[in-house]
Amino acid sequence: MLRRLIPHPLLSLALTLIWLALVNKITLGNVILGGVLGLLIPFLTAPYWPGKPRIRHPLKIVEYILVVLWDIVVANVQIALIILFKPNRDLKSVWITIPLDLHAPEAITVLAGTITMTPGTVSAMLSSCGTSILVHALHCEDPTAVRDDIKSRYERRLLEIFP
Repeated sequence: MLRRLIPHPLLSLALTLIWLALVNKITLGNVILGGVLGLLIPFLTAPYWPGKPRIRHPLKIVEYILVVLWDIVVANVQIALIILFKPNRDLKSVWITIPLDLHAPEAITVLAGTITMTPGTVSAMLSSCGTSILVHALHCEDPTAVRDDIKSRYERRLLEIFP
């Protein structure tokens, strides 16, 4: 019965926290509205979810988020330095194909979103068979190193989180 009322408890919690972050003020009214939205949205959209994502190690999500936040800060500094000090003619933009070991659609979506959120890179396309992602890097001296970095920093952790 409770599972039917709260079909995605982690999503409900995440939506509530995101609402509180968006309004940027924690009041009783905001907590209640965030909680209502966090419960109502998953409840109303539950019939459209083909299956529930399985999470193997929920605490690994915290580690993943911290790594991504750190990488975003570092990439922002690197991109600022590129914009300020590197002439356009010296930029080496590249397309990188990243083969995937991930199979869960949720994990692939998180990886693509992570790549896009990190300044200087953007996920452009998922292969039709879902086995690789095409990534554009604004400036890259060694495409192999970028590919290996994405696989070791992000994909490896996502493999631990999603079965």
